[in-house]
Amino acid sequence: MPADLVLRGTILTVDDRQPTAEALAVSDGRIVAVGARSDVEGWIGPGTEVRDVDGCVLPGLVEAHGHPLMEAIVLSDRMVDIRPVTLPEADDVVAAIRSEVADRGSDVAYLNGWDSLLQNGLPDPTLAWLDEIAPDTPLVIVHNSGHKAFFNSAAARRFNLTRDTPDPKGARFGRDADGELDGTAEETAAVLSLLAGVISPADYPAKLHAELRRLNAAGLTTCSEMAFDPVFRPVIGALRDDLTVRLRLYEISNAALHTDATPGDGDDLLRQVGIKIWVDGSPWIGNIALSFPYLDTDATRSIGIPPGSCGHANYTREQLTEIVHTYFPQGWPLACHVQGDAGVDTILDVYEEALRRWPRDDHRLRLEHVGAIRDEQLRRAHDLGVTCSLFVDQIHYWGDVIVDGLFGPERGNRWMPCGSALATGMRISLHNDPPVTPEEPLRNISVAATRTAPSGRVLGPEQRISVQQAIRAQTLDAAYQLFSDDVIGSLEVGKYADMVVLSADPRTVPPADIADLEVCETYLAGQRVYRKGA
Repeated sequence: MPADLVLRGTILTVDDRQPTAEALAVSDGRIVAVGARSDVEGWIGPGTEVRDVDGCVLPGLVEAHGHPLMEAIVLSDRMVDIRPVTLPEADDVVAAIRSEVADRGSDVAYLNGWDSLLQNGLPDPTLAWLDEIAPDTPLVIVHNSGHKAFFNSAAARRFNLTRDTPDPKGARFGRDADGELDGTAEETAAVLSLLAGVISPADYPAKLHAELRRLNAAGLTTCSEMAFDPVFRPVIGALRDDLTVRLRLYEISNAALHTDATPGDGDDLLRQVGIKIWVDGSPWIGNIALSFPYLDTDATRSIGIPPGSCGHANYTREQLTEIVHTYFPQGWPLACHVQGDAGVDTILDVYEEALRRWPRDDHRLRLEHVGAIRDEQLRRAHDLGVTCSLFVDQIHYWGDVIVDGLFGPERGNRWMPCGSALATGMRISLHNDPPVTPEEPLRNISVAATRTAPSGRVLGPEQRISVQQAIRAQTLDAAYQLFSDDVIGSLEVGKYADMVVLSADPRTVPPADIADLEVCETYLAGQRVYRKGA
């Protein structure tokens, strides 16, 4: 039977057996031929759409560590975007907060993206300052990391938070010396409690569709949700047929240590894959578990890190063991957020014990972000079959702060060590953790190959990887981590025709320019879901 679609041009397959091709054919959403033009000509019939591509065709890009279900809310008109990528100046941030408070009246004013490391000159968001700026309007400001939020007294009353409110498991509400709430919430469970009811269920579908358009415009065809709350299950189930991005769900490890799902529930478009744990927090607020202290600088003092602090973990070793040993024997893959090297030691110990007690050939246990991971830890992880997803885009935004303000040259220059990870033989992915940084997979490829900080200096040139390796980490190996490399991630016969058309071949432009390539078109299962300018 003739193909539905034939693309001709420069095609990067990310298939080691045939790295490049001149054409491919698609029928019923799957690739049926890929190779030289002569190999594909026989698939062209009277009804076949034939397109000659000027740029370059790649597999659809994969976000291995995303938060699309929450980003749909955070980037909607219900929350004001004050991230450094939107408002780099502190005065503009404060003005935006005052404006939103004035507009909301008695309704909750929500803002997202506070970052005093990048927005120099922000005031200290004490409870007194929050109450002064919003004496009557409930005010919630989420830190750009997503690991902390600031709230005023009116918000505490709105959400029934008092000095007697218990800390959620793995999270906490800040308190002063007298035990009263100080207007801070740290880690997922505490922060999410302040977002309850932020939008109505009836408004959510439109916001999710807007999020899917953002993902497609970035060339993404698959995205994980790394903080899946089961309350979203009916909503996304009802919207399943409208999805233009494949979703892979990692459910939050809740306090009850229970899920009603089973591993692999769903299909190739929408599937629950694993369980997510937060071993520690964010380097930008000082709560990652390190074996060495933060520097004592203006930067660390501005975010309240006391001299000599090595940060801390969210869980004890015993609590992590309880979580992992609850879910892993049931067949669940686990993905653990961990930035500090001391946290890496702990979770690898827990993983190793679980693997010894319940051996599994293909577990694909994951470590997320791993900014400060050491070389010997990477080797140990690889020996255990554990893979890493690296937040390399942090170098583009915080690279100078990491070295000069937080950790110094020795440790800061090797932050997000992609080169060392690949040297072990590990399959890695690159991610953006949106909305922390914008969904920009092409920039990830560029940063992984250049490691260029905002000042222009290169952090740890020995940790650079090749463009081809970075592309693989944003496609096939990211799909592998999501248990989806059998159907996506490369352009091979039998796989879904998930594709992105770029304005140029990323192998032929300077690596620094890859971030500026245009996404011309995006296809999901052979159907165009994005076209530039449309």
